[in-house]
Amino acid sequence: MTEEKFDNSGIKSETIGKTGSTIKDGVISSLKGINEIEAEIVSLVKNTVSNTLRATGAVANESLDITKDVVKGAIQATEEVGTGLILSIKNVAKGIVMGVADVGGDIISASSQTVKGAVKGAAEIGADVGLVARRSVDGIIEATKEIGGNVEEVAKVAVSGAIETAGTIGNTAVKTVKDMLVGVVEGVKEVANTALPKQKNLNSVLNNKQETSETPEITTKSRSRRSD
Repeated sequence: MTEEKFDNSGIKSETIGKTGSTIKDGVISSLKGINEIEAEIVSLVKNTVSNTLRATGAVANESLDITKDVVKGAIQATEEVGTGLILSIKNVAKGIVMGVADVGGDIISASSQTVKGAVKGAAEIGADVGLVARRSVDGIIEATKEIGGNVEEVAKVAVSGAIETAGTIGNTAVKTVKDMLVGVVEGVKEVANTALPKQKNLNSVLNNKQETSETPEITTKSRSRRSD
């Protein structure tokens, strides 16, 4: 009886071990596949954007329209497939910025337009607006770092653009997007002192609320004058 229990236990342990290894190998294979797909999306978007801009010959005027079309195309693709927006939007955003940069376009404007289009599109199809905003900004910042652009300015514009667009959706969307992007700002140290104050002020404007942080000081001064 003792040997039988030992044998069964050994078999179970071996089976569980094999199961774990199978999952491990499967996950590694899938992740490698995802990385390849992500690289393909970045390359596809980058080449499409840069080639289109070269063909039009009007980088400054056409880049924003092309950016809108690319984001719209990506969102429509995920609608047809039924999933994948969260996975693909980062790479789409990255590809747009790199494509615009390839032809000497304004990546600041492209970054703003990209994140705005992503947030608006996410809301239209009922996707997680906050997560889509975060992924878009991540892709934009990643691209900016790779091309040696002004990460501080791009991050500031992207964050502000995301919150601004969320404001057209509703207060809940503003809060969701803001909460998701605070981590991004904190992650980019150069932006910490510029994007957060702007983000706070913009959020207040979108909610039609006035800043009241100075009220206590005004009250204190009034009291002082009265006592004098």
